[in-house]
Amino acid sequence: MKDTSHHDERIAKMTFATVYPHYLTKVERKGRTKEELHQVIEWLTGYDEKQQHALIESKVTFESFFQQATLNPNAHLIKGLICGYRVEEITNPLTQQVRWLDKLVDELGKGKKMEKILRGS
Repeated sequence: MKDTSHHDERIAKMTFATVYPHYLTKVERKGRTKEELHQVIEWLTGYDEKQQHALIESKVTFESFFQQATLNPNAHLIKGLICGYRVEEITNPLTQQVRWLDKLVDELGKGKKMEKILRGS
């Protein structure tokens, strides 16, 4: 696998607040709701809607966002391609966690059933 250290550093410094509107636009454009997006984020991170809003307001980096998160024990079941990378093969833990979130949002936008997205939870 190619060296992605620059890419990993860029992801760590990116804020959740800058990416969240893109997630929301993507899912709403495909007929899904803000509530479903929040449900997916909560499943992965443990953050409820109020906490998600606070994290957006405080402009936390993805590094802080995932350091404080309580990851779902089934997160390792998230597999597949996102942004040209196979998520299960990403070696940097933070980059993998961000790509897990990207993958869940992508699945939501593609119309997958919620029970499939949430890996049977």
